[in-house]
Amino acid sequence: MIKLILLRHGQSQWNLENRFTGWCDADLTEQGVSEAKKAGHLIKKKNIIFNFAFTSFQMRAIKTLSNLMEELDKPIKNITKAWQLNERHYGALQGLNKAEMAKKHGEKQIMIWRRSYDTPPPPLDNKDPNHPKNMEIYSSINPNNIPDTESLKDTFDRSVPYFKSYVEPILKSEQNILIAAHGNSLRAICKYLFKISDEMIVKLEIPTGNPIEIDLDKSLKILNYSYMDSKRAKEIYFNR
Repeated sequence: MIKLILLRHGQSQWNLENRFTGWCDADLTEQGVSEAKKAGHLIKKKNIIFNFAFTSFQMRAIKTLSNLMEELDKPIKNITKAWQLNERHYGALQGLNKAEMAKKHGEKQIMIWRRSYDTPPPPLDNKDPNHPKNMEIYSSINPNNIPDTESLKDTFDRSVPYFKSYVEPILKSEQNILIAAHGNSLRAICKYLFKISDEMIVKLEIPTGNPIEIDLDKSLKILNYSYMDSKRAKEIYFNR
């Protein structure tokens, strides 16, 4: 049986402050570090061994993976950082408080930007110093591939092709994989894996620091799935 573990990073400082984070590099809170370590402990209890792990370019996901690995008996030898696994780009909303933006634009509009499948927020100005095109960490990426804003569909269109090209071949070789990423990049991957409809994906919530354990057969058919911390589990909406 093949194991795929999907893990949203632990609580970040901007999660705590109720801000739109997107591609901004918010750090983990103490609670976020604790969540990452607990995720590692839960994985260790199941005696799951990984040779491969994937994460994003963003500090909160990278640190989540690092803190998780400190809890494991065996190191993960092959770790890949991929910008395609980054959080959804929230455009001009990045860094702003969600409640304040709801007062400014209206709760209905904010919910459309946050939860609709294919409506992105207003774009971030390319000249903004916080635009990823102006950050050294993304200097090796073709600027045409770096978004100014994204809907969940846009996030799906970069995360899922990456998953198919780089993750699935390893799974098909019957090796376990851990992915430490973000709420929306993981929502996109879950949409693909669980065949979640455009209408239902807007309801999917992935809690921070709670590993989703997925059992796959050799053809990558899902046999079983569950959150490791059942007390913090959420509905996945698997369309069998």
